[in-house]
Amino acid sequence: MGQKLKVAGWISLGVVAGALTTLQLQATARSAMSALPMEEMQQLATVFDLVKRAYVEPVDEKKLIRDAIGGMVSGLDPHSQYFEGQAYKEFHESINGKFTGVGIQIEMDEGLVKVVSPIEGSPAFRAGIVTGDLITRIDETAVKGLTMDQAIKRMRGPSGTKVLLTIFRKAENRSFPVTIVREEIKTKSVRSKVMEPGYAWIRINQFQEPTVRDFAEQLKDIFKAEPNLKGLVLDLRNDPGGLLDGAIGISAAFLPKDVVVVTTNGQMVDQRASYKASPSYYSRDGSDVLASLPAAVKNVPLVVLVNEGSASASEIVAGALRDHKRAVIMGSQTFGKGSVQTELNRLPLPNTSLKITTARYYTPSGQSIQAKGIVPDVMLDETAEGSPYAALRTREADLERHLVNGNGDADKKDPAREKAREEALRKLEDAAAKNNNKPVRLPEFGSAEDFQLQQALNRLKGKPVVASKSQTERKPEDAKSN
Repeated sequence: MGQKLKVAGWISLGVVAGALTTLQLQATARSAMSALPMEEMQQLATVFDLVKRAYVEPVDEKKLIRDAIGGMVSGLDPHSQYFEGQAYKEFHESINGKFTGVGIQIEMDEGLVKVVSPIEGSPAFRAGIVTGDLITRIDETAVKGLTMDQAIKRMRGPSGTKVLLTIFRKAENRSFPVTIVREEIKTKSVRSKVMEPGYAWIRINQFQEPTVRDFAEQLKDIFKAEPNLKGLVLDLRNDPGGLLDGAIGISAAFLPKDVVVVTTNGQMVDQRASYKASPSYYSRDGSDVLASLPAAVKNVPLVVLVNEGSASASEIVAGALRDHKRAVIMGSQTFGKGSVQTELNRLPLPNTSLKITTARYYTPSGQSIQAKGIVPDVMLDETAEGSPYAALRTREADLERHLVNGNGDADKKDPAREKAREEALRKLEDAAAKNNNKPVRLPEFGSAEDFQLQQALNRLKGKPVVASKSQTERKPEDAKSN
């Protein structure tokens, strides 16, 4: 199987990236044409000709064809997509964990770009940009009115080019310009720290190419600082997924060798497979980056934190560790993305590819989590007062055209779902009104104010845990599935 992966490509799973394997298909246009429904193809050609001749103004023929391809693929399910040009480049950058830009993590704040954190060592970091800075202009363009995607695209660009950012720093009540030279940024997908003597926290933001190596290095650092580690929290909250080999490697760090981590099943033979806790399934160069981990990693008491934003590869890890009784899962029911997408990149035009759903994946016990998710062993609220955003978060079951669950579970519309959303929205609006219309913000993951993390640590220490009194399992629901 390791050799098969090296020949076929690499599988990735996630809300945005999807569960992806790059396959180099050799099908020719001639063989494809032989199976096409000719009447429908004639209909397509007629519509194309009518649009070209009758539309109010001249149309780009190539754009019409690209849009037709995009509509064909996106109509399958929420995770299938056609990539070309810049979209193709950005998709692969997201998998590789590197991009060209200024090096900041951002969020939108009252129509402006707010710096969440400069990436250590990046051009923005070296230029003195700090957390909390507001970006009001990008070159000559005012940020007010831009979407986050538009702002990101304006800050990104070729390595070596300059971008002028106008910064407003609230703490100093002043605006000032900063010229930054763009360069390739490599993001870190793993963070960790010792929370207190004997207990540590390690977080994966997304499963990217360097994740397993970085995870192993940080685990070794934790055990150097705490040789007699008593408990570890693996934080997968809001992790949208990523590369499957990363999910297998993280699972393998804690599991016995060669046990099943995940299985897949689809129409293509290559999509009917079992993936095990073995270097041949997660190593890209034949080496085993987990071999040098302390033996205690296999037995250290482990809690996995998840929430509604934990998807795909994150759910694979949580499902594998629970099915093998290696960890306690705590938090909220996960996103429920249990499908695999395959990138088909042997298309005639350069810098184009198809990412389409080719399989469902199953936990070691044979359960599909599609449109359901992983239900934690212990439900936790986000704060001591509750979970203000939980009911408002989108999950797989909320997406149009999502695949039905593969366990044979009946998908039913839950009338209480919309009622819960309305109630959560009302509470948030009331809270914002009492706080001068400032949004309710949750504590930073890994901070001393992180309520769920504190409950996970309490579990490891044998102390009482404040479990949620309101959260219940959300059953699969599907009003418009295909």
